[in-house]
Amino acid sequence: MKDLTPDLCDNFEQDVRWLPLSMQDYGGRSVFYGEVVTLRCFEDNSLVRDILARDGKGKVLFIDGHASCSKALLGDQLALLAVQNGWEGIIINGAARDVGTIATLDIGVKALATCPVKTVKRQTGEENVTLTVAHTLVYPGDMLYADLNGIVFSKQPLDLSVVSA
Repeated sequence: MKDLTPDLCDNFEQDVRWLPLSMQDYGGRSVFYGEVVTLRCFEDNSLVRDILARDGKGKVLFIDGHASCSKALLGDQLALLAVQNGWEGIIINGAARDVGTIATLDIGVKALATCPVKTVKRQTGEENVTLTVAHTLVYPGDMLYADLNGIVFSKQPLDLSVVSA
């Protein structure tokens, strides 16, 4: 399955919300989906580590970094931690680094840009809160579906049998 979101938008038009934000793909997996876990933080990835250290089977972490690309909220060590704990993917409204290495990992990663600078560590941020990104509401517990075409959300899991091979 290479194109997931167009078929979902065609078949579940009333049930999906599209995130109108152009993101770059950095992970080794270009198609991924799962239940959303949200995090709002600014130039501090302390809580990213805490969340990715948990079991992430069937989940996607959506990080709202306030679109700051001055510090990278995800690097190779955190991406590897996510893979080890079964996360499906990570979406960053902000920057990632170590993207050459991240591209070799079996995880979906989308971010606005890259930045080689690490974050500060202040243990700040808010987990499992409703986010507003690009005029789109992102709710914890929503289902997120991502591919090279973009990102869509639904309140309930969608029937993937409608997707072309």
